[in-house]
Amino acid sequence: MTGQDGELKITEIKPLIGSVVEASQETLLGGKYGLQLRELLEERSVLVFPKIGFDDEQQVKFTETLGEVALQYDGAAGAGGEMRPVFKVTLDEELNPMAASGLKTSFFWHLDGSMNEVPILASLLTPRILSETGGETDFCNTYAAYEALPDEDKLLIADMRVLHANWARDRYAHPEPSYEWLQRQRRGPSREQPVVWTHRSGRKSLVIGGTASHVVGLDPADSWDLLVRLRDWATQPQFSYCHEWTMGDLVMWDNTGTLHRARPYDPASGRLMHRTMLAGDEPFA
Repeated sequence: MTGQDGELKITEIKPLIGSVVEASQETLLGGKYGLQLRELLEERSVLVFPKIGFDDEQQVKFTETLGEVALQYDGAAGAGGEMRPVFKVTLDEELNPMAASGLKTSFFWHLDGSMNEVPILASLLTPRILSETGGETDFCNTYAAYEALPDEDKLLIADMRVLHANWARDRYAHPEPSYEWLQRQRRGPSREQPVVWTHRSGRKSLVIGGTASHVVGLDPADSWDLLVRLRDWATQPQFSYCHEWTMGDLVMWDNTGTLHRARPYDPASGRLMHRTMLAGDEPFA
């Protein structure tokens, strides 16, 4: 879809995912198009605002035009962290104490808040420092991926449930952990979720990704087989978009119907992204 609506120019990136939104800072910060952008986000999964150049204050203000801002810890919860609207996504532990643990798993497909009853609605990300190579962000549309599944697969997974857990996610970054580490991670959050999320709108999306430990009731090998097959299906090129960052870009994605991951980059590069989030209001169902 390509369209011109007053002060917005909207251009499709790919048929099943992504739109570029061109507008001035003044237009976006005015809030006039907040509802339209929310609707477009649900339809297109990823919105790119090229070189819009927001600073932190403007990014927070723009997020507020779209809904309630979700506050985030700027450090480890319970370890001196403070809730703030802007979160620093970096592997530099001096800037973010969580870099050594959770952020290293961001290189693998996931959705945020998969262990919560209500996940966040959306994330908005803008770069402050970019790596010379790598560091692109991949997205895939799990609405479109579900809709394109063969009918026999839709029937197969219709009532399945999957356990999501921090320790399952952390296996990717720590494939041979100490037992002490594993016991500590198992005390973290976990929750059963439906493999297929039936949204209030009636649309359905897949709830999979790196935090998925196993499908409840399946043989472990069969469970792993299914989860990998669904992930490979959902991340096919027709459902996916890779964003190559330019300074000043802002990218927003629908966390309730999208998986994302960062592509690897040099941890010493100083890559730094600032994230704001929209609070969710719809539980997994």
